[in-house]
Amino acid sequence: MTPGGEPTAWQAVLVRTSSNVASLVLSAALCIAVSGCQGNDSPSRDQSPHDRLAAAKQGFDDADFIDFTLSTKSLPDDVEGLLSAKGTGTHDPAFDGEVKVQTGFDVTAPLIAVDNDVYIKLPFSDWSTLDPARYGAPDPAELMDTKGGISSLFTATEDLAVGDSSRDGETVLTSIDGTIPGDAVKAVFPSSGDDGFDVSYTLTDGNRIDSIEITGPFYDGSDDVTYSISLDLDGDKVDILAPI
Repeated sequence: MTPGGEPTAWQAVLVRTSSNVASLVLSAALCIAVSGCQGNDSPSRDQSPHDRLAAAKQGFDDADFIDFTLSTKSLPDDVEGLLSAKGTGTHDPAFDGEVKVQTGFDVTAPLIAVDNDVYIKLPFSDWSTLDPARYGAPDPAELMDTKGGISSLFTATEDLAVGDSSRDGETVLTSIDGTIPGDAVKAVFPSSGDDGFDVSYTLTDGNRIDSIEITGPFYDGSDDVTYSISLDLDGDKVDILAPI
């Protein structure tokens, strides 16, 4: 400080430098608050919807244990079919969980699918084998197959369009909408019809699949059905063995 109270040159430089550092720190904090300013942390923003779904398929196919829930709010009254399936699947393929089916009345039961066999434990009964096609349902284990399961639909989807984005805590989720040809769905859900299906995928900014909603003729000859699928690619390890 000069005798007249004016700052010296070096003091002025120090003040300006401190101010610049403070501004940089504030900017960095703001960037973190909005998820890295959407820079290199969100490379998917520069990818096409097709490439994003291809990356989502790869992530799904690379996962070891996948927790998933497939469900519908309702089925047509004339349909015997799958209301829900919840459990853990692997790419062996195998599945261990619980299913709910609509027959003359709703039935909920534990189910294990492994080595091309499906086992169910109906109320007041021991484990027995089951043919899922009897209920117009796929083998739950086959939904995990990397070639003909759920993930095969990702790259079969056409007319892709990026939809809305939302935030789940720190995770940014973006929808990618499109249509799936009927023959592609029929390969996964054999009871379905030939018409196309409307689909909406929800992906993270890292292209991890979070959920899927598919609407269409899952039961040929009946009204359209909407199935919602929630996925967690970081499921806990499960040993899936035949119960009998």
